[in-house]
Amino acid sequence: MTAARLRELHVAGTPLLLPNAWDADSARLVEAAGFPVVATSSFAIAKALGYDDGEAAPVEEMFAAATRIARAVSVPVTVDVESGYGLEAGDLAARLAEAGTVGCNYEDTDHVAGGLRSLETQADQIAKLREAAGDALVINARVDVFVSASDERAVLDEAIVRAKAYFEAGADCVYPILAKSPEVLGDFVKAVAPGAVNAMPLPGGPDLSALATLGVARISLGTGLWKSVRADLRAKLTELAAGKLPY
Repeated sequence: MTAARLRELHVAGTPLLLPNAWDADSARLVEAAGFPVVATSSFAIAKALGYDDGEAAPVEEMFAAATRIARAVSVPVTVDVESGYGLEAGDLAARLAEAGTVGCNYEDTDHVAGGLRSLETQADQIAKLREAAGDALVINARVDVFVSASDERAVLDEAIVRAKAYFEAGADCVYPILAKSPEVLGDFVKAVAPGAVNAMPLPGGPDLSALATLGVARISLGTGLWKSVRADLRAKLTELAAGKLPY
């Protein structure tokens, strides 16, 4: 499936549901369950490789993992590339293509300097990535202002301004990650329409059907499945350590 088809699956009100994978085996399970796209979680991949999130894992290892995932499935793969690992846009686009992927999450957090990149810097990076990749890459531009916000309403205007600038620069979708309030999410979606919006279901926030009603076009589970699987494994190991066979 091409990037064009992946774009078509972003439909407001009928969102593309992405259960994020972290290795070839979990990616195969996602495909076998009938999902039309495999997305990755940089956090889960980094942890599986023995590193912390936030670009602490070597770029070569992260792209090797992405390549294994893309080779393992026949559906398109969209990869979480964090902030781009310091790669120039042309190099990043080339590596994504070489890995066999047709989409990426690209965040505006600066993992070197800390905080967020300026709107102008991030928009410029997105524009360069679009120019380098052409239409062969679906860019999901993460808007990270909600990550550390104690008051979502207070940062909503900045989130909207950033999102609009990222769309103008060439993003296909914007992702106000960790935005939880249905009122804030609803206002965000309306403000950036008709642009596609990615959301994450969070504890205490809108569920899958509610997010669809709000008009989002894409739903990512992020680390959700990985955390669930890991918790189950921990529980089974606790049983085994107590002398009880957990299966």
